[in-house]
Amino acid sequence: MTVLLRTTSSAATKEMAAVVAAHVRPGDLLLLVGDLGAGKTTFAQGFAVALGIEEPVTSPTFTLARTYPGRLRMHHVDVYRLERMAEVGDLALGELIDSDGVTLIEWGDAILAALPPAYLEVRLELADEPDDRDISVRAVGQGWQGRLPALSANLEPWRC
Repeated sequence: MTVLLRTTSSAATKEMAAVVAAHVRPGDLLLLVGDLGAGKTTFAQGFAVALGIEEPVTSPTFTLARTYPGRLRMHHVDVYRLERMAEVGDLALGELIDSDGVTLIEWGDAILAALPPAYLEVRLELADEPDDRDISVRAVGQGWQGRLPALSANLEPWRC
């Protein structure tokens, strides 16, 4: 099941991300997928605020991974600059994902082979207007299947 959504501002994308954050559990993995400028980091910022994270959240493009303390620890990973799948091992993703926090991976679709089989994919795409984003939310594997109906209902304000 895929939930199709649209936001019309950065603030709306952050609000929608906060709704998603209300449904996460320790050990959850979210893949943030989309072109440059599509809103992956904006989504992560709204998600972080909902977890009670007070630190500014920035794209970890150059540091590759950052961890933020909150209601749940948030591991924010960006694999855009990785050149080889072998470099994924250096990130210790398994340890991050199996932790008591939640892991968001920007460009996560580029390393699917190195990831567990259960995750929530959030795909952000540029839409017609400059601030509009078409967003699809899709549960893959067992971890999110039971939560997706409630999440889908709570995302109703942004449904296309």
